[in-house]
This record gives sequence, C-alpha cells and structure tokens, in this order.
Amino acid sequence: MPRRRLVPAVVLCAVLAGAGARAQTQGPAAEAPNAVSPVLILPPTPPPKLVSTYPAQDQTVAPGVLILKAAFDQQMSPAAWNYAPAPGAEPLDCVKTPRLLSDQKTFVLICRVLAGRTYGVTFNAQRPGGFANLGENPALTASLTFKVEDAAPVTTLRRAMELAGLRADQTPVQEAPKASVGASATAGR
Repeated sequence: MPRRRLVPAVVLCAVLAGAGARAQTQGPAAEAPNAVSPVLILPPTPPPKLVSTYPAQDQTVAPGVLILKAAFDQQMSPAAWNYAPAPGAEPLDCVKTPRLLSDQKTFVLICRVLAGRTYGVTFNAQRPGGFANLGENPALTASLTFKVEDAAPVTTLRRAMELAGLRADQTPVQEAPKASVGASATAGR
C-alpha cells in the first residue's frame, strides 16, 4: 500500500481508538433525580378559636342581604368548614360554601335574613370535617345568635359588605376563571 494511503488510514484508526477509550472512561449517564411531592409538616397546634364575628353575639341588624363573617386566631384551611343552625334560633338562609379571605383567617358567607327574627349558627357543630387550621386541627365549636330588626332592608352586596366591614376585594363570592380564547372557541363546537 502506498504511504500516502496509509497515513489517513492510521490517523482514522487513532481517532477511533481515542473515542473508544474516552467512551470507556466515562461513567454511566447520570440518572434524573426522583421527583418527590412537597410535604408540609406542622408542629402540633392548639385548636383555632373564633375571635370575632359579624354580626356580633346578640347584635341587631337590618333585614335583607347579610354577610356572615367569622374570624379565627390562626390561618385556616379553605376546604374545611361546617356550620349548622344554633339550638333555639332560626336557621340562616345562606349560600352553601363560605369563602376564606386573603388573610387566611376570615371566612365570609352571603345570607338572607328576614325582619323580626332571631337567627343562630353553630360553627363546627361536628368538629371532624369542620373549620380547621392548616395542620387540620379542628376549631372549637362556637355559637352565634343575633336579631333582625324591622327596618329598611339591605338590598345590595356593596351595602352588606360595608356593614360587615369588608373592603371591595373581600367579596363573599368569587368569579369563575376567565376562559381562554382558544378554549371558548372549541367549547361551542
């Protein structure tokens, strides 16, 4: 074989041999780390306590739209709540699900009350599954009763929010998320 043809063949063999040696010295490909879901571990806590309400105990309010407000002394779980009529009082006519406000301690619930009646509500009448803190420790059971006077009714959500001491961003109802343009175009088909 002429020397000219032999040089490229030798160079090619040397390159291939070096690549094989490099491949042998590299370790196995690194494995991707295992994904672990985050776990929140909280220390034991005392049961949450109801610290304030609107209406307050035995307060007299106007008939019509009422926003029931319940504030606890700890951050609460938005998914844990239960309320029931208080013994010896009229049951409230409210939407089913209370909303937890951004302070994470205050729940609000929109209701309708009629003149001349005494209403009552028991928070956590059954503690399991009721209002609970982030550590799933249920709040202590508490009852609230209040009276409704014969007066001009509250007819707007804005006025009911003012009476409950709520700001505009603390509405007891949430808007549904807006659908994207692509999603709404395909939803009608």
